Amino acid sequence: MILDNGEHWTLEGFQAEIVEDIFSGVSECWVVIPEGSAKTTLMSAIGVYHADFTPSANCLVAAASREQAETLFSQAAGLIARSPGFDKRFRVFEGYRRIVSHATGGLLQVKAADDRTGDGAIPSLGILDEIHRHRDLKLYRTWRGKLGKRGGQLLGISTAGEAGTEFEEVRARMLTEAAEVTVDGFHTRAASADAVIHDWSVPADADVEDMGVVKRANPLSTVTAAELGRKRASPAMTAAHWRRFVCNQVVRGDFSAVGEAEWAAAASDDPIPEGVPVYAGLDVGWKWDTTAVVPVWVPGLEDRRIGVPEVLVPPRDGRSMSPQLIHDALRRVHARNPIEALVVDGAVGGEVLAEWAEENLGCRVVIHSNGHAAQCLAFERWMEGLREGTLQHPGDPTLTQHVLNARARILPDGRSRFDRPVSTRSAADLQDVRVIDALSAASGAHSVAVGDLRAEPEAVFDRPGLEVWG
Repeated sequence: MILDNGEHWTLEGFQAEIVEDIFSGVSECWVVIPEGSAKTTLMSAIGVYHADFTPSANCLVAAASREQAETLFSQAAGLIARSPGFDKRFRVFEGYRRIVSHATGGLLQVKAADDRTGDGAIPSLGILDEIHRHRDLKLYRTWRGKLGKRGGQLLGISTAGEAGTEFEEVRARMLTEAAEVTVDGFHTRAASADAVIHDWSVPADADVEDMGVVKRANPLSTVTAAELGRKRASPAMTAAHWRRFVCNQVVRGDFSAVGEAEWAAAASDDPIPEGVPVYAGLDVGWKWDTTAVVPVWVPGLEDRRIGVPEVLVPPRDGRSMSPQLIHDALRRVHARNPIEALVVDGAVGGEVLAEWAEENLGCRVVIHSNGHAAQCLAFERWMEGLREGTLQHPGDPTLTQHVLNARARILPDGRSRFDRPVSTRSAADLQDVRVIDALSAASGAHSVAVGDLRAEPEAVFDRPGLEVWG
């Protein structure tokens, strides 16, 4: 085959290793490698070869978007157009995104990345491109279930994904649960009975600003340290993109509100002293989201401490959260640290719990609005505390998950507020990624506490028995 630079294709060492595993007949093969490593070109060549040498081949290609799938198709069509004699071996149907082998009748076909329309396909080879961008792995599982009918194979190619996604969970399992794991520098090959993954990534503790180090995770010979340096120096390059797409590390995205290093720096071994009165945030999720109760102690603007949260997960059978469970969580927090003020999320049902707390715990109650005024103020005060080093937290893993899940939603006027990374509530398998309720509870209580300390209770309106922020 002729590459787009006019040269005959000679497989590089790392490519030969991948091809060897694919040709061994293993059912599932993943290649997770930084961008610019010619992975799409390699898979297009394998697809063309498969169509030409497998009787009645049905090579199906899917990506998260039609445009991405067409990139692989275009690469395959380009290899055919440039290679002498290939025009007599294949016919390319551009409009149908299909390539047919004259010798075997085998075809390479681009399909939609949708499990609802993919369940009728029986691939002899399925190629899923950039699977980190797929909404989920439902199509992958659908095609995996069809492999036995033809002794087929699945190839997954990708760069790193975002933390907490299904793709990253499967990637981690393939790397850690395999029977045979071989590590050569920054390349890991992990193989089980019928699956193998090739993974190139810069270790988390390595220097991602050292181009020689980053080069070790980029095996293609044309990707040099000098070229990487020019790429890193681009004004458009961000740290998150560099780590994820060039270093192949798992990150939380360019719009994460709180960075991992920033949050880790705020961890403290000094808990809220037992018995001191606290503000407590309450964010309620009756049916889909979690419910969180978080104590907050702000004895001074230079000392703001977040406590260990009580987080309740609603039933997964469609029932709503029991109010009694929320009452019990509030009582547990109150027993350790008397709740001086309960700051309740302004969602539906919050006022009922607020009235219960006022009657049973004897605390002041504040309804914290979901409107932009109150939420942007909470964001501003939270980030101020992190930036100035005055806000501390206990390193609780659940609180950390909720904080690092949050994205910064930038409003038209330039202000920001915390937002969920995944909006849909129907994707139960993404629930761990979308929850930010402990952060919502903590930031609301923190904002009210800071406002009280500064005697700046912005946007507070009196109502009988309750105060409403925003």
